[in-house]
Amino acid sequence: MANKGTIYFTVTNDLTYDQRMQRICSTMAEAGYDVTLVGRKMKGSIPLKDLGFKQKRLSLWFQNGKIFYITYNLRLFFYLLFKKMDIVCAIDLDTILPCLYVSKIKGIKRVYDAHELFTELKEVMSRPKIHQFWMWVEKTAVPQFPKGYTVNQFIVDELARRYQVTYQVVRNLPVRTTSSQKAIEAKKSALEIIPDGKFFLYQGAVNEGRSFETLIPAMQYVEATLVIAGNGNFMEEVQRLIKLHQVEKKVICLGALPPDELRALTPRAYYGLTLFERTGLNQLYSLANRFFDYIQAGIPQICVAYPEYVAINQQYNIAHLVTDLSPEAIANTMNNLLANDVLYTELKANATLAADKLCWENEKVKLIEFYKEMC
Repeated sequence: MANKGTIYFTVTNDLTYDQRMQRICSTMAEAGYDVTLVGRKMKGSIPLKDLGFKQKRLSLWFQNGKIFYITYNLRLFFYLLFKKMDIVCAIDLDTILPCLYVSKIKGIKRVYDAHELFTELKEVMSRPKIHQFWMWVEKTAVPQFPKGYTVNQFIVDELARRYQVTYQVVRNLPVRTTSSQKAIEAKKSALEIIPDGKFFLYQGAVNEGRSFETLIPAMQYVEATLVIAGNGNFMEEVQRLIKLHQVEKKVICLGALPPDELRALTPRAYYGLTLFERTGLNQLYSLANRFFDYIQAGIPQICVAYPEYVAINQQYNIAHLVTDLSPEAIANTMNNLLANDVLYTELKANATLAADKLCWENEKVKLIEFYKEMC
């Protein structure tokens, strides 16, 4: 297949666990583009797997904080500057400045992938100086990215209101998983520590604003296990909360799992959890990866009754929606669902049906068309 163009995608995370970017890059490589995904190497990073596109992890002395972002952006700028490419795509604000300046110097096309409304994240909004800095980055860079896409219509409308840019919606939907694949993956021995019986699953970034402050204490009153598969800036606090509320025997923290192990784990859960505090527009109008991953795994979920989730649930009825995120309310919801086999069976059947429609195979057509127009 002839090379249709060279695209560099940039993130700040460890590429091993980024299922979203793996889907995007694999799709573009299969469509005939020369694709490179650039991220960072962290302590404990495992070797990268061959996924059909090029991958590069930049090594740094600093792993977090202001110095990390400064040094990573400098390293990324000079790395990109000496690479030949037709398009550079910044994923979120934390890599947008190097992409902006490199694209100007090299005279190449640039794309902004607004995976979330970065300036509305709780961990950003709760720190005034940090929020002010990222607002400056957003105001400086986003208007200079006339082409882009994001995960839902709300962010499209909000960026258009703020900066008069017209972006497209490419939802972050998972790859369709067949029943035979689920059966094979469910046999993976790496997940043998999960206990028998019903358990609730939280998968994804363990960051601020994900309701762990109320979810963990709720487990005192729930006769089931909570499994947390992920890592992030709130993990130390999660560990503290587990000890504080003495739920060490009820909460299992697996850390970040490679995608194949995560796909093996998720179908075994009784219910998935999609919980967000109502702090900032990003949480209120979120459309989390895990929401669709639970659907694809064919399991019901407990989900916040925020606009994007309500709209999808009205169409497919795959989740039990909640408005009260207090420990008492969460515990009551979990216990009621554990006892309601009829509702579980109904939601699970609906999730299995919805998985055929809410999958990457249907959504990736939009992405391919976007880059076809760019080139």
